[in-house]
Amino acid sequence: MPASSDRSTTVDAPVRWPGGARCAVALAFDLDGPTGNALIDGSIWRNPSFFTLGAYDVWRALPRLLDLLREQGLPATFFVPGWVVETWPERCRAIVADGHEVAYHGYEHEAFWQLSADDQRRVMARSRQIFENHLGVVPVGFRTPSGDWAPETAQILAEAGVVYSSSMRGDDRPYLIDIPGRERPLVEIPGRWELDDYASLAYQRNPNFPAGLDRIASYAATFDNWRREFDGTHRDGLCLTTLFHPKVSAKPGRLLLLERLFEHMRAADGVWFARCREVADWWLAEGHP
Repeated sequence: MPASSDRSTTVDAPVRWPGGARCAVALAFDLDGPTGNALIDGSIWRNPSFFTLGAYDVWRALPRLLDLLREQGLPATFFVPGWVVETWPERCRAIVADGHEVAYHGYEHEAFWQLSADDQRRVMARSRQIFENHLGVVPVGFRTPSGDWAPETAQILAEAGVVYSSSMRGDDRPYLIDIPGRERPLVEIPGRWELDDYASLAYQRNPNFPAGLDRIASYAATFDNWRREFDGTHRDGLCLTTLFHPKVSAKPGRLLLLERLFEHMRAADGVWFARCREVADWWLAEGHP
């Protein structure tokens, strides 16, 4: 993955956030619905429970989460597969109506690192058309739906008009990914597994995921982990984004964890809450590496 060569010389330089804020928080949610392998291989249609596991995401968890974000006055970014937008357009329009950002997340949550370059381009073009047709929005952001991408993916994203990605793990601040032949780099807003709710709360019996685990973490420990990640980000003036999923963390009991986490963040001094696209725009405008 090519990255700006001089980034390592400024690791300890303080970042100047808008309004003199101490740190940045870009809340982000992956609204996957029932997309993924079971949808791609068709098994989801032979086992209705697979479908309902995912449909709960959009049908039940999303409205609950939007209510919480509205109550707390917090902006967010939702990474949404095109299939989900196509299937539940009204639900997805509610995200836009509340002022949140929507961004690319594949069409059926494909593993981009397994797709040919042509197939990646087809997924991006199809997704763009769906977002335009159903939401009246052309996204500028992308999160890879599988945790990784192919060598040519960054180039393909740039061709598709994508300004930023939130797919990689290379820093705890944004950084730039140089695109050969293009003047403007791609802004990467890195996430961290510590802030992925799947890691602690997503166990399900069938399909068996995460494989080999037979429990979920306690809610108290989960909240404590998330709180400490924010506290470190705040202390060091960094940028935190989340890899949360409404179907995982916007269930009734878990929503209380989010509510407590958001209240803890809002109580801290100097936190810039922003959509991912605003973080990317700021990073480019300030000329950060």
